[in-house]
Amino acid sequence: MSQDILIKKGLSINIKGVAQKEVKKIPLSKFYGHNLDDFHLLIPKLEVGIGDYVKRGQPLFYSKLNEAIKFVSNVSGYVKDIVRGERRKILNIIIERDKKDSVQKNNIPSLPRLDSAVIIKSLLSSGCWPFIKQRPFDIIADPTRTPKSIFISCFDSAPLPVDYSFILNDRLDHFKYGLSILKKLASGNLFLGLNSSQKLLESELEDYNINFFNGPHPSGNVGVQIHHIDPINSGDIVWVLNPEDVVIIGEFFKTGEFNPTRTLAVSGPPVKSPKYFRLTIGAQLHSVLSNVELVEDAELRYINGNVLTGKTVSSNGFLGFYNNNLSVLKEGNNYKLFGWIPFINNKVPSIYKTSFSWLSNGKPKDYDTNLNGEERAFVATGEMENVFPMDIYPMQLIKECLIGDIEKMEKLGIYEVSPEDFGLIDYSSSSKIEAQTIIREGLDYLYKETQ
Repeated sequence: MSQDILIKKGLSINIKGVAQKEVKKIPLSKFYGHNLDDFHLLIPKLEVGIGDYVKRGQPLFYSKLNEAIKFVSNVSGYVKDIVRGERRKILNIIIERDKKDSVQKNNIPSLPRLDSAVIIKSLLSSGCWPFIKQRPFDIIADPTRTPKSIFISCFDSAPLPVDYSFILNDRLDHFKYGLSILKKLASGNLFLGLNSSQKLLESELEDYNINFFNGPHPSGNVGVQIHHIDPINSGDIVWVLNPEDVVIIGEFFKTGEFNPTRTLAVSGPPVKSPKYFRLTIGAQLHSVLSNVELVEDAELRYINGNVLTGKTVSSNGFLGFYNNNLSVLKEGNNYKLFGWIPFINNKVPSIYKTSFSWLSNGKPKDYDTNLNGEERAFVATGEMENVFPMDIYPMQLIKECLIGDIEKMEKLGIYEVSPEDFGLIDYSSSSKIEAQTIIREGLDYLYKETQ
């Protein structure tokens, strides 16, 4: 039975340059990267070397901790480079695409003949398994553990949001087939999160367990939806996926081919005509940005993901494994003298009434990356609790993560959160602390101590 849940705490940040509902076709990128930082806590073991030829869907490396989890090439071509960092840590595997598009075929039984064991084996060998992440710890799911439920958030409430209804519009058959596959892995406990504006998507998915969430960001965060529908306790495992990743899984089980297509929204104030592009995961971003008209004479920052939780990337970098948006902002490297003066300098919305920016909060704003302040004392102000819609004390949890007190971290709800749930706290906190980094380090410490 569906629920209608109103999220009251949070903050919607209205930034200029939301992508228009238009998909532009562009030439294929020549180079594709597999950034190992996309797979947190992964220790890779290579199966290829520089100069090797690989097909689309052919394994490149696997997890050293679980050799069954394969990571495959997104295109066919030659291994151009294996980029290493300190202590020869693998940072990136770069493939130079050829024009053959050779693909590795897989024999997949029909849906009625698929059981959970066959599905998991196919997901692992095909390269689709890394699309499934787990809570707690926000890492690639452990295939040896059965989840109590699977969650998919079908809408985005972050700044410069991606419209998943638009993205899925011409791929609904594969999306629903992917849901049918995943449903067999969760004993029916498959939950979809929608908002009230997604009427068309609602009618297409009426056979599934749908819950409606309305309110400001982070209502679209899957962690918030889990908290209100099926909270995580110690020992519980919940799997989460992005909607377009479900499409890739559905297409694989229909065709037997790994086809990692990604619909990318390029958006932000410096983008003159923001729109969507359909490309392949790992594509070099230069192939996209060369087809985008940007403002001139401005230093820009490119972000793999949304502006609150994404990672900075260069224009020659590669599209992240899980990203549906490339956010572009002007660098905020300008100092504002007497920046506290009302009506003059406070043009960017603030959570504080003293800035007077609330008078025009309904209008999209031209944000940049300026922090508008330096790191300050970490004191109790109540501002974190105002934007955190979970029954958790965020400030206390952050402090215990800094200390490393596992018992208190568990009591304060560490199993329910991921770094992205603290994105608004990074934005709104007057202390300018890196809450997402602290939570990430706390989760990593808990994982290493308890596994």
